[in-house]
Amino acid sequence: MERKKVSFRFLSEPDMIEAGVLDVKRCVAVMDDTFKLLGAGDFVMGGYNQSSHGCMLWYPRETKFPHMPIAGPDRRYMAMPAYIGGRYHCCGVKWYGSNVANPKERGLPRSILMVGLNDVETGEPLAIMSGNLLSAMRTGCVPGVAAKYLAKKGAESLSVIGCGVISRACARGILANMPGAKRLYLYDIKRESAEAFAKEMTKEFELETVITETLKDCVTDADVISVAAAGPVPVEIDKDWLKPGCLFTATGHAELSEECWQENQVVFDYWPMHEVWYDEGKMHPEGIESTRDWAPSYQIFKMMETGKLRAEDMLSLSDVAAGTVSPRRSDEDKILFISGGLPVEDVSWGYTLYEEALKKNLGTPLTLWEQAHWL
Repeated sequence: MERKKVSFRFLSEPDMIEAGVLDVKRCVAVMDDTFKLLGAGDFVMGGYNQSSHGCMLWYPRETKFPHMPIAGPDRRYMAMPAYIGGRYHCCGVKWYGSNVANPKERGLPRSILMVGLNDVETGEPLAIMSGNLLSAMRTGCVPGVAAKYLAKKGAESLSVIGCGVISRACARGILANMPGAKRLYLYDIKRESAEAFAKEMTKEFELETVITETLKDCVTDADVISVAAAGPVPVEIDKDWLKPGCLFTATGHAELSEECWQENQVVFDYWPMHEVWYDEGKMHPEGIESTRDWAPSYQIFKMMETGKLRAEDMLSLSDVAAGTVSPRRSDEDKILFISGGLPVEDVSWGYTLYEEALKKNLGTPLTLWEQAHWL
């Protein structure tokens, strides 16, 4: 048999921008479609139940080897493989390294990400692409899908807590499915970050924008609340601050009281993935505490350990999108949404952008081989 040439397309960040990676409405639509495919079961992720977030590599706290790095805040590597069906019919993986010291000490983003796409039959590479904007957009547009299905009709006010990169995407994703939005509340421990965020948003949206001095003031009038904050100061929210009928979305760690988690409906992006984290946490030498610094579902895990919550009661946005469950029963219900990030989201959005890149002839074709040396 004649040996086949194998090539793929490299897409830089400028290529990704030209392909439409920042197109919020399209990304929200792709995420909505992705959750419907999840609800139908037309996907495969890693792990024993095909629902793993991926494989994480942490450096040790101590080492006898002089050149081996040691653990630090959010210092990790991650590989996130997945197959997604539907019109995408593609396999891919997101690979990244993360170090919270990067922005201040090296002039780099905290995480540096790449996404690879492969043919599902042969394994041939289709593309290797810059993944930072791709990942940020798919992360932020998931709360946009949650707003479509879980926010009360006529929601008018959005609260954004933590005015960083991911919140830029979250706010835009939510507003894409919040047509009645009139007010935007912003809070960040660094006021200059909130001011820069407000300046950016007012150029795009006709909203009354309020930068609040306290976390409470940011939350109490909000119909939809978005938390995407990272750092040493935890986001602690009193349950009495939550307005009747509000949708609370946590894309990062947020601390609510046990009563708040018990009294209100909790919806995950995809509960089986969080359940893998729970099982892995129980096997870790530090137990569930090992998930504290990175899992947005940590508080749920702690309550499950003590029998205050049950795994079988957890709902998934994938089932809501597929129409099999409907958590909101009235405009008074408070709904708490937790998003952990799914590798299928990277593949569906990545494949969409790859298609656009092919149409526009973007990127750099690279050859893996003209003919395989060994067959």
